[in-house]
Amino acid sequence: MIKLSYDIKNYRNDLLDLVESGDTVIELGCHLGGTTRLIPQGCSIIAVDNSPEAVDEMAKLDVDFISGDVRRHEIIGEAFKITQSCDILAIDLGGGYHPDTVFKVFYIWSSTFKPKHTIIRNRGILEFFNSATGSGEEISCEEGYLETYHDSGIPPLIKEFDLWTPKLKK
Repeated sequence: MIKLSYDIKNYRNDLLDLVESGDTVIELGCHLGGTTRLIPQGCSIIAVDNSPEAVDEMAKLDVDFISGDVRRHEIIGEAFKITQSCDILAIDLGGGYHPDTVFKVFYIWSSTFKPKHTIIRNRGILEFFNSATGSGEEISCEEGYLETYHDSGIPPLIKEFDLWTPKLKK
């Protein structure tokens, strides 16, 4: 299942409704751990954020924290060294900004880790979803990733990554 929200309370409620003890959760955009702290004990959590403020806060929690940009191929690789799959992929990269980037991050991470459920907090994607009308074609999936992209392992480095932001260029 893939769930979209914008309101942080809805995002957190959606996550808590789906997470079960023992689940592996990958949280992209953990910030200072506000949502991370709500995930039940007994879950394995991999939290990722590129904010310098997140480092000290996440060190206080019992999680695998990766400090880095979720758009970077090597950051996906670090997470993949910890686990090759997850039950829940939670994506909160600023809530209202850059729906194209959020969707690309969702695609790469979900096709790599094949979550049962994905929760995405992004106003632009939710607005698009609520405004769109389908052509009548029935294309859907029951998983937390797009089933048509079922290749296993980390997708190859996409040349387009260089175009996302000048910060990614070396």
